[in-house]
Amino acid sequence: MTEKKDMEKEKIVPDTSILIDQRLSEMVEKGDLKNTKIIIPEAVVDELQAQANRGRETGFEGLDEIKRLRTFQDKGIEVSHIGRRPTEEEIKLANKGRIDALIKDHVDEEDAILYTEDYVQSQVAEAEGLDVVYVEQEEEDKLFIEDYFDEKTMSVHLIEGCEPKVKRGSPGNFRLQKVSEETLDKDELEKLSKNILDLARRKDKAGIEMSKKGVDIVQYDDYRIVIARPPFSLKREITAVRPVVKLTLDDYSVTKKLRNRLEEKAEGILIAGSPGSGKTTFAQSLAEFYSSQGKIVKTLESPRDLNVSKEITQYTELEGRMDNAADALLLVRPDYTVYDEVRKGYDFSTFADLRLAGTGMVGVVHAADPIDAVQRFVGRTELGMIPHVLDTIIHIDSGDITKVYSLSMNVKVPSGMQEQDLARPVIDIRDFETKELEYEIYTYGEENIVVPVQEEKEKGVQRLAKDKIIQELRSFDDNPEVEFVSDDRIVAKVDNDNIAQLIGKNGKTVDKIEDKLGVKIDVEPKTKTTGDKIDFEMGEAGAHVVFNFDNKYSGENANIYIDKEYFFTATVGKNGEIKLTKNSDLGEKIVRALASNKKIEVYVS
Repeated sequence: MTEKKDMEKEKIVPDTSILIDQRLSEMVEKGDLKNTKIIIPEAVVDELQAQANRGRETGFEGLDEIKRLRTFQDKGIEVSHIGRRPTEEEIKLANKGRIDALIKDHVDEEDAILYTEDYVQSQVAEAEGLDVVYVEQEEEDKLFIEDYFDEKTMSVHLIEGCEPKVKRGSPGNFRLQKVSEETLDKDELEKLSKNILDLARRKDKAGIEMSKKGVDIVQYDDYRIVIARPPFSLKREITAVRPVVKLTLDDYSVTKKLRNRLEEKAEGILIAGSPGSGKTTFAQSLAEFYSSQGKIVKTLESPRDLNVSKEITQYTELEGRMDNAADALLLVRPDYTVYDEVRKGYDFSTFADLRLAGTGMVGVVHAADPIDAVQRFVGRTELGMIPHVLDTIIHIDSGDITKVYSLSMNVKVPSGMQEQDLARPVIDIRDFETKELEYEIYTYGEENIVVPVQEEKEKGVQRLAKDKIIQELRSFDDNPEVEFVSDDRIVAKVDNDNIAQLIGKNGKTVDKIEDKLGVKIDVEPKTKTTGDKIDFEMGEAGAHVVFNFDNKYSGENANIYIDKEYFFTATVGKNGEIKLTKNSDLGEKIVRALASNKKIEVYVS
């Protein structure tokens, strides 16, 4: 520390660092500063104002210090201002030393002493021949909020005007408890906030992950701390979260089949779960698992709060964007990247880009149900690319694995549809352990839809209905066959000779049976014989589609085929006609076949 000049009224020039920590007012109150003229450069005031406008607490603390110094006139303290306001370009260059240079110029002009807590600033000023007082920062190593934690505490919740509360237990099995009956006031929360931010700025194991107007997010060792204040929140609030346990993959219900998949095949993994379910803890265990397998593992986090070993490097946003970080990450060539959390629009695109570039990805996403996690990618990622981005969905609840899905792409007719011309690309989502198909995703019209699927299992209600239907159909065939297509539609198979009688003229007989039983009936022959192919003409007559045949075929059973696939059988009428109402199921299918230029053939048996 340079000796103070022996002057009647000592002149000092403070920089931003010592004002933000409010050390000058502390020195005045202790009697270390008296009969002193404090000259504050306009560049310092503008820098503090810029920080305050960005919502940073440091700006408000520095401005409060200037106001407090003006109250010490009775102690011989005089406060004045000097210099010009910095230009916009100089403000932009503040982090490169431009504001510090302006402060040193004023120290030289006023023949004053520079007071600073910035060690580098003090060394540069001394090298330039200026008088400097370097005030070492008070080393307060204790994080005050740690007093609220014990070995079972997951998180601490402090709200202005409320009693302090903590969550104790483990992921998925915790309870909220009050730790005191005394409410917290604004001053106490400000003291805690200042302690947290001071340590975050000074300690290697800490850092301010985000600082915006009304909110600061700090990572201090294992603690993730969110400080909220107006205008972001209605009142001051501090939330601190700490992982209670650090688990390995062996601590979870991982089957041998799933472990083999994680080791050999899974490269697009999504970990889903509700807040507090333990999904981040599982992501940590999976990161450690891959690292132990000799894989290069990195993380992308904002803020960084995964508790991983030193071999795993943790990355965050680069220049405020995660896609910039992803560009740099690709140059590092990791085998696996843990993305915590996939939440915003650019998170989904960045996750997909990294996966398609060949990086194994583990994403963490908030979702109450595992299918919801997949749906968050629908619309953000081209449908056909989703199975290439995601192959395994793991749902975590109450700290353990409750469901695992596998994804694959097929071209097929979606479940519940019958016509072969409706085949399209479909994403199958299956229970990983049982391989049972549970959901399908496909395009219908202009929409991408997610449809729950039940494998074809005959329900008890269907068995009862089936007995009643067979009993009804025995009036037309001694041994009819019935198959449920859906809950309200069946296929009835009878002998070829009985088809016409079951359908009836213009389908009236089968219509009556449908009304009686409450189901739609598609009539098919038990044995689909073609017989002799015959010529016919098609036309329209009002609300009907008409098949016209030679009169010699009147009374014959005609089997109609579309593109070699059996369609239906009907009896040729006395006038050599078969009429279908256009708005009936059969009529609509014939009209669509004609519009699609499909080949229609008729055979008599």
